[in-house]
Amino acid sequence: MLFVADIGNTNINIGIFDVDRLSCVARLSSDHSKTGDQFALELKGISELKGFNICDVKGAVISSVVPEITSAFRSAVIELTGVEPLILGPGVKSGLHIKIDNPAQLGADLVAGAVGAIEKYKLPCLIIDLGTATKISVIDKNGAFLGCTISAGIGISLKALSGSASLLPAVELSAKDCPAFGTNTVASIQAGTILGTAAMIDGLCDRIEEKLGEKVNSVVATGGFADSIVKCCKRDIIKSPDLLLYGLRSIYLRNQ
Repeated sequence: MLFVADIGNTNINIGIFDVDRLSCVARLSSDHSKTGDQFALELKGISELKGFNICDVKGAVISSVVPEITSAFRSAVIELTGVEPLILGPGVKSGLHIKIDNPAQLGADLVAGAVGAIEKYKLPCLIIDLGTATKISVIDKNGAFLGCTISAGIGISLKALSGSASLLPAVELSAKDCPAFGTNTVASIQAGTILGTAAMIDGLCDRIEEKLGEKVNSVVATGGFADSIVKCCKRDIIKSPDLLLYGLRSIYLRNQ
């Protein structure tokens, strides 16, 4: 079995691959204060809950955008499996042609997502990551990473709004029936946040295609807020919640 993990600013997404089948997916909180032993206890608990034997793991790969957590989480994986995990970063073979100013600066999460998309979807492709930040990665018809857009994520925007405006409450997202405008404060914030993000994504995709000079063949969305936003976009967007996990598996295999 192969253990894969993507450490993000809010959550740690975990997957177990049995050969080429993703047999288990789980999520932990990205808590900077946790030690390796605490992560090990949580991982052991997940293995018992999901019904797999962590001792059967023969390989591991980790991507992380939170260096403060990487070391403790790596120690937990070694403690439980006896396997030294591959840490995605400069020097690791990803097979991705990165055409940005400084390829070493590209986040491990964007690398893993791009590799997963190239493997699964028709190019050119746009990858929308709706997590702590909202990011759109641009992959050309030859599978090269051309660049991306980065903006404040939905969670950050909502916290900033309620924290900066005394009369505006903290609200939960709901896209079950989101009108163009609300008739009360909560509905108005939901409409502005959900439809505003959806309109931004639609608009950015249009601008990116204008820059590329061609229509893309695939637009893929991943990340914790994808369910809330994608249904409100005008574009045809494929939801791929486990995209980064598949990308990490491909990178691991390339480095064996």
